[in-house]
Amino acid sequence: MADFPIRFGIIGCAEIARKVSRAIQVAPNATVSAVASRSFDKAANFAKANGFPPDTKIYGSYESLLDDPDIDAVYLPLPTSLHLKWAVLTAQKKKHLLTEKPVALSVAEFDQILKACEENGVQIMDGTMWVHNPRTHKMKQFLNDKEKFGQLRTVNSCFTFFADLDFLKNDIRVKPDLDALGALGDAGWYGIRSILWAADYELPKTVTAFRNPVLNEAGVLLECGASLLWADGKIATFHCSFLSNLTMNLTAIGTLGTLHLTDFIIPYQEHQASYTTSTKPGFNELVTGWVQLPSEHTVTVDLPQEACMVREFASLVANIKKNGAQPDKKWPTISRKTQLVLDAVKASMEKGFQPVEIV
Repeated sequence: MADFPIRFGIIGCAEIARKVSRAIQVAPNATVSAVASRSFDKAANFAKANGFPPDTKIYGSYESLLDDPDIDAVYLPLPTSLHLKWAVLTAQKKKHLLTEKPVALSVAEFDQILKACEENGVQIMDGTMWVHNPRTHKMKQFLNDKEKFGQLRTVNSCFTFFADLDFLKNDIRVKPDLDALGALGDAGWYGIRSILWAADYELPKTVTAFRNPVLNEAGVLLECGASLLWADGKIATFHCSFLSNLTMNLTAIGTLGTLHLTDFIIPYQEHQASYTTSTKPGFNELVTGWVQLPSEHTVTVDLPQEACMVREFASLVANIKKNGAQPDKKWPTISRKTQLVLDAVKASMEKGFQPVEIV
């Protein structure tokens, strides 16, 4: 497949597009073929600044890129409020779609995107990078080990970062007309996804938002959280914020073991990532220390996690293009479940922080 790389067009020159465009160039089965902005000069400058191939096509409108017959797939890093329009158009132009998260403003919007993708036979995947890291696969093996981990009982997830005054005033993630979900959509998405990942993507029965979320003057969330409850008694919590020190903690607790890491979204180092596990720990005789101490595991990776994501997506697209395969339903199903929980958190806030059932 590397001999026939999937040709990507990038619609929009957001900051995150710098990282993903690098990943497209690093991935062995993908290449950047075009970039579009609402300004030709902005697209040209973006291509130059990020070292795109000299034959990269530059477009001064999104429509022009979508009309290019030589583009196989589109990476869409636009504000969430624009996802519905441009994701549907991308699908209607028979382009496969790698879209930033959150995938939409609501699951109702995302269902319209999914309908367009299904009707046009195109693959869709969201840009949650950490789930493609080889570390994530290794951690899942531990969670699935009934002898070492047992049954999942609790998950706690936290993603916060301290945004400066310029961010809190000008970033698209605090603008109600661009990214109305604020911290819930941007940072909370990761917490929700990590919880669902640990729970094998089994949806909770109810979701209850924490009281006293912080909103800006425009009504956009800057800090919030929620608890999730399953029918079998499992419980999970997540907290997300633009107002606290950079933290990316994830802890999954089973009946026999515990998984813990402190950099679950972006590893401390690009080419290796660690996590700790603990199985059946206890105390020494005088209860002055632990026995069966946690063990640290380090996974070395050959590609950055965002390039692993691109490689996975491009492989699915290549299988459709070359072998006539059907689009893979795994990734859009996971996206939809994440959006469902996100919607439930928002609904719980609107209903006075009462539990909201997931239907």
